[in-house]
Amino acid sequence: MTTNPIDALLAEKGVLLADGATGTNLFAMGLEAGEAPELLNDTAPDKITALHQNFVDAGADIILTNSFGGTRHRLKLHHAQDRVHELNKRAAEIARAVADKAGRKVIVAGSVGPTGELLVPLGAMTYEEAVDAFADQIEGLKAGGAEVAWIETMSAPDEIRAAAEAAIRVGLPYTYTGSFDTAGRTMMGLLPKDIHGVADGLAEAPLGVGANCGVGASDILASLLDMTEAKPEATVIVKGNCGIPEFRGAEIHYSGTPELMADYVRLAVDGGARIIGGCCGTSFAHLAAMRQALDAHKKAERPTVEAIVSRIGPLRNKQASANTAETSDARRERRRARV
Repeated sequence: MTTNPIDALLAEKGVLLADGATGTNLFAMGLEAGEAPELLNDTAPDKITALHQNFVDAGADIILTNSFGGTRHRLKLHHAQDRVHELNKRAAEIARAVADKAGRKVIVAGSVGPTGELLVPLGAMTYEEAVDAFADQIEGLKAGGAEVAWIETMSAPDEIRAAAEAAIRVGLPYTYTGSFDTAGRTMMGLLPKDIHGVADGLAEAPLGVGANCGVGASDILASLLDMTEAKPEATVIVKGNCGIPEFRGAEIHYSGTPELMADYVRLAVDGGARIIGGCCGTSFAHLAAMRQALDAHKKAERPTVEAIVSRIGPLRNKQASANTAETSDARRERRRARV
């Protein structure tokens, strides 16, 4: 691979701001429940352009293409499995056009979500079939101008590895993030501290690894401490939900204010994150507050889980509290308190 846009921009800025939510913002723009966001790349490209433009205007250094469900398996649910290359290429082209007129460097990252299928032996999809499916998607993203394959919201290590292998086959650098939403682990049992080793032995290493989505801002920051403690030199990504999802009638609302998300950014920097963004519920106003906080903040002492909880709110993954509260930072904090 000949280019590494993330490291180049990190060298310039130190910490990068990724964008916010795709789905929840598109719902606010009129996307109906059950519709495929990827089809809007064709039917309503102006909405996708506006999505990216608003995040760039808010200060994003990285924007993710509208292609999260862009594999043949996800598109099959909408009878569009034969449009993989077309829809992913269009997603990248729309983001590329916005980035190219930003007046500063904005990285276009091709969003690659899970297939929704289980791999053998738990399901019917083989590893090779998963690699092929991801490669088809990433080919389209690359053709449209994506600079990085952004593998996200993953739970199965073998599916992460398949997507990474596909990116390598296509010739795009890649990152990957897991969703630690099940008692402090991914649904398939991966712990935050073990995220670094998932791609060990592949021909190319990831440009960054980390966590996205999950439960809430406090939980993803607790996961961050585990990831950075396990490998302090790694480029770690956190793209957390905007507070806690709450049902109000039939609708989901997120509790995070711009002020809370700004403090989340400060804690993420202090915890060692190098790329910070928002996931579900994170609006353009939230991201603008996050940009302001990032630009004004000087890295401070590494937080403890207790400090995160006191500033951002309680952990919602009950078991996560047990798994993460006993980090070395927490133990040192308690020892100091006893002295």
